[in-house]
Order: sequence, then C-alpha cells, then structure tokens
Amino acid sequence: MPDDQNLAAGKGSDKWVPYRKAQPRESPPELVVPNAIPTDERIWVPVEENVWFRPLLMCVSRGYWMNLLKVRKSGVLSRHRHPLPVHGYVLKGEWRYLEHDWVAQEGSYVYEAPGETHTLVVDAHVEEMITMFQVNGAMIYVDPDGNTVGYDDVFTRIDKCRAHYAGNGLGEDYIDQFIR
Repeated sequence: MPDDQNLAAGKGSDKWVPYRKAQPRESPPELVVPNAIPTDERIWVPVEENVWFRPLLMCVSRGYWMNLLKVRKSGVLSRHRHPLPVHGYVLKGEWRYLEHDWVAQEGSYVYEAPGETHTLVVDAHVEEMITMFQVNGAMIYVDPDGNTVGYDDVFTRIDKCRAHYAGNGLGEDYIDQFIR
C-alpha cells in the first residue's frame, strides 16, 4: 500500500488528475458568486420598503431563479402561490408564514410544495433576515381570497434587476453575469 505522503501528492493514483476531455460545447459556464452577501449595497434590488433581493442565478432556460431575500424591518412581505416547488435556507434571522405554526430560523431549510399559498412575515424582534431561495416557475401574488393581483417569474426579476442596476451606476448589463 502506498504511503500517506504519496497519496496526498496524488502519486500512485489518478484520483487527483483533472478530467482530460472537453466539456460539452452547449453547456453554459459554471457560475461562482464571490461574496454572495455583498458589501456593495447597490447589488441588492429593492422589492418594497425595507425588502431587497440579491440575484445569484437567473436560469432562463429552466424558468427558475436563485436569490437572497433580505428584510430589515418587520412586517408582512407578500401573499403568494407557487405552481412549482421552492427551496429556502435561512442564513440570518427568522421568518414565518401566517398560514403555518412553524418558524424558519437561522440554519433552517424550508421546502414549499407546489400549489401552496402563504403569507411571509418577519416579526418585530428580528433586526435583519436573509434567506437564500430557489424559486421555480413563478410567484403568483394573490389577495386573501386567492384572486391573482400580480406575479414574478425569472423574466420579470431580470427586468427589475436591469432597471435597478441601470439607475445606480452598475449598468443594466450587470445582471447578465447571473443569467444562464
């Protein structure tokens, strides 16, 4: 058996040899976002007062987006329905839905089933909440009776980013780096 130093150096094994063949020509490049929680506040796109999102990936070919949602004041954010699943991971603070008895706290993973309608709330004791969400399909905004009052999908989110970045000096094409 080879000694630990040879294994660590990759000698005697091809485990540490990188893949030699070309990647598929049609495959888009991978995306690495340094500083996912940015220090430049201009990257956060306003949703409403004290609520912002930070794009991480805008997947136009599959109709989903990854973003960070940041809230700096308590209140009701939105009532909405999802036609496809949503995944969330709480990085900071906590939030809940009026329709459920659980609280998503820092470190929590949340799966939202297709067809679910809920009202996102950040309570008064929370100074700041940041959650990473993968939203598939759309967010359909509804009134308390389920009547549609608006929607967001990957394309409306891109449009919001373009308008925001065009107006704050980053340039409307700043969002392009996140589009796949």
